[in-house]
Amino acid sequence: MAKLSVREKIVAAAAERFHALGYNACGVQEIVDAAGVPKGSFYNYFKAKELLAREVLNNYWAGAGLEILADKSIGPLERLRRHFQHIASRYKKFGFENGCLVPKFMHEVSDSTPLLRTDLRRQVARWTALIAEAIREGQTDRTISNSIDAETTARFLIESWGGVTGAMKLAASRAPIDDFFSVAFGTLLQPSVPASRQRKTRV
Repeated sequence: MAKLSVREKIVAAAAERFHALGYNACGVQEIVDAAGVPKGSFYNYFKAKELLAREVLNNYWAGAGLEILADKSIGPLERLRRHFQHIASRYKKFGFENGCLVPKFMHEVSDSTPLLRTDLRRQVARWTALIAEAIREGQTDRTISNSIDAETTARFLIESWGGVTGAMKLAASRAPIDDFFSVAFGTLLQPSVPASRQRKTRV
């Protein structure tokens, strides 16, 4: 395994500390202590903690499996399922009790972190659009319920996922994730009549 540069050590330590503590509770000193580098090294690479947080967030999104949602070779309902399964698998790695980085940052951004807030809005908007597009495709091929609005449901799934991660942190287990999958994929997105039966009854 290649040796990490000082910059990479700082970013990796920040990802772990932000995940465990959130943005506001995690200071520069704690990050450099976790990285094992002098505090002065931090300012050689980042002018402010917010700029480091933006990089950590961008790295987090890069591994969030958004490409799964865009993969048209996978059926729309299945790629929605695989996407959320991918995110859930990451929580096991970071520890269920640590929750999710994105909702933590969303709860903490303010006028003092305008760049981070802008990034979050842009990235969540992209996430919402990809989910909504998958839902619309599923409605077209009748594998997803036509009784729901794609945009509203996409926002609801993301908002529900944020609540799930909070409950997951409290429970220190993946039980709330299982509840999400049961309701979202067992009820909400399911067509009232199976697609196979719909095809048979079309004239």
